Amino acid sequence: MIRACTTLFRLKLSLLNGVSALAGYLLYPSPGELPSALAAFAGVSLLAAGGSALNQVLERDLDTRMIRTQMRPVPQQVMTPAGASASGAIVIVLGFLLLGTFVTALLGFAALIWYLAVYTPLKTKTTLALPIGALCGAFPPMIGWSLAGGNPGDYRIITLAGLLFLWQVPHFWLFQRRHAEDYRRAGIPLLSGDAAIAGNSPFFWLWIVALCAGAMLLPAFGLIVRPGALWFALFPLPIMFFSLFRSGQLLFPYINCFPLLVTLLLVLQKQT
Repeated sequence: MIRACTTLFRLKLSLLNGVSALAGYLLYPSPGELPSALAAFAGVSLLAAGGSALNQVLERDLDTRMIRTQMRPVPQQVMTPAGASASGAIVIVLGFLLLGTFVTALLGFAALIWYLAVYTPLKTKTTLALPIGALCGAFPPMIGWSLAGGNPGDYRIITLAGLLFLWQVPHFWLFQRRHAEDYRRAGIPLLSGDAAIAGNSPFFWLWIVALCAGAMLLPAFGLIVRPGALWFALFPLPIMFFSLFRSGQLLFPYINCFPLLVTLLLVLQKQT
């Protein structure tokens, strides 16, 4: 049952959303408090976990067609759709309780609605679902920032949120590339078709360049300061190197580490 819950809640992805929220919390220029920081991390992780459960209920027919997802608890009938929905709803309520404030709860609700009611149904209808769904990545840091006491319209958190939006597209694009046959089998259109899967799409290169350029805004705007800024400035180099040599096996895990890298630098910066 533990394995089924881990799969239902997609633990790694949910925790990564929590890390993004923690980055937003740490970015706010105040000493911060450990309980509040943990609430941002745990609350967003729970919202993401609950959203994952509801998503799997909505996509249970698709999941049966894909090798990657056939072993999920709903297609395997380890959980019923009603049971998975109830589990997701309970986890979401717990997440909202941890976030506490009206603004953070509103942002969390907007993220769930966008993910479940906009992105999920669009996946089988248009290739643009990927960049549209990437907007979900902008919500966690804004939730963390707001929980710390910041205004979600502040340019600093908009910069970080926009950067994580840019990060989402190559992240999931490379994921599509890994599981291209599965996506075709399920009838999910691939962004830019075969060119994107081969790594030759100009659109893919555009997002890679935008991610690298956007990353430099953090030290340029003073959001990451020395000595962390010096190390962070080196971040785009492996991305460009791995992309030029089309080394997807190295590029994918490296890009996955980006939210962790930003959060780690903000943690170290907060302690200096």
